[in-house]
Amino acid sequence: MQIGIMGLAGAGKTTVFNALAGARALVGGYSAPGAEPNLAVVKVPDPRLDRLTPLFEPKKFTPAEVQYVDVAGIVRGSGQESAGALLAHLRNTDVLLEVVRAFRAASQGSDPTPLDDIGAIGLELQLADLDVAEKRLERLRKEAQLNKGTPAERQAREIELDLFTRVHQALADERPLREVELAPSEEKLLRGYGFLTAKPLLVLLNVGEPGPAADALVEEVRAVAGAGSEVVALAGKLEMELAELAPEDAAEFMEALGIVESGLARVIQVSYRLARLLSFFTVGADECRAWTIRAGSTAVEAAGAIHSDLARGFIRAEVIGWDQLLEAATFVEARRRGQLRSEGKTYVVQDGDVINVLFNV
Repeated sequence: MQIGIMGLAGAGKTTVFNALAGARALVGGYSAPGAEPNLAVVKVPDPRLDRLTPLFEPKKFTPAEVQYVDVAGIVRGSGQESAGALLAHLRNTDVLLEVVRAFRAASQGSDPTPLDDIGAIGLELQLADLDVAEKRLERLRKEAQLNKGTPAERQAREIELDLFTRVHQALADERPLREVELAPSEEKLLRGYGFLTAKPLLVLLNVGEPGPAADALVEEVRAVAGAGSEVVALAGKLEMELAELAPEDAAEFMEALGIVESGLARVIQVSYRLARLLSFFTVGADECRAWTIRAGSTAVEAAGAIHSDLARGFIRAEVIGWDQLLEAATFVEARRRGQLRSEGKTYVVQDGDVINVLFNV
């Protein structure tokens, strides 16, 4: 999964990037909107895999991974072309993480509020998408006038023309595409265009410190957030400092501050939920590994995520919940208890399933 980090200049995006990725990117180091983004690959914390691994003492331990893409900040009044240059880096990401400055001092009350900043970024995303939609709609209309192609091609063009007419209207009405009801086939058709407002959105309020005030702000923003969005608060500067400590020192510091969960874990959990992703596991003496697939995927699709040969030669899958396997301690005991099930190709994989695929070579 790829998570794109965006926000207005000065929101603390790179501070948040450093906190989430344990990186040391230069804060405020972007020289131009089109500058290459900061990139980092992060192991996904998963206590379930951590608890299963000691049962097998594997040669290899492989958590799932996410990649963070931190682009330059949007400067107010810089123009659509400037904003478009940096937003182009985000079109292939799975989830947008919008960092919003929420650490203003009381004396700065006349500054734009977090809700003002969210509105400003939302407008930039809609303008960028509207530009893409207008260009495609213009091309489709010209092709429709020429009326070339086979009957099947003309029918497909009419379907796409109707879809882009609705997309264009929604964006012109300042509605993000994540709030527009689309059929699965329409979502698939639009996927290649990388529409930013169609992506799941995680609004991250970069607060000075965690506490009741931050929690209240989260609820205020959540009340106006639309479908496909979620809101969390993160003390970016504090989390960045924690990320620079040794794990045992960070845990001690978090306990002293009353922080029960790292910002990294919380952001990834919410991102998975927004992107409709889940994890399943393969375990054994060779390797214990987490795999990421879309919610609703079948057993044969999960097999394909491991290797295409497993999907082609799929016979059946042996499936057990991670907690059942942890309690049974071995597959032999799990089978004796009747908890290790045989499932076919159409079985819908559940979050936390442990799967062993049986297949023909």
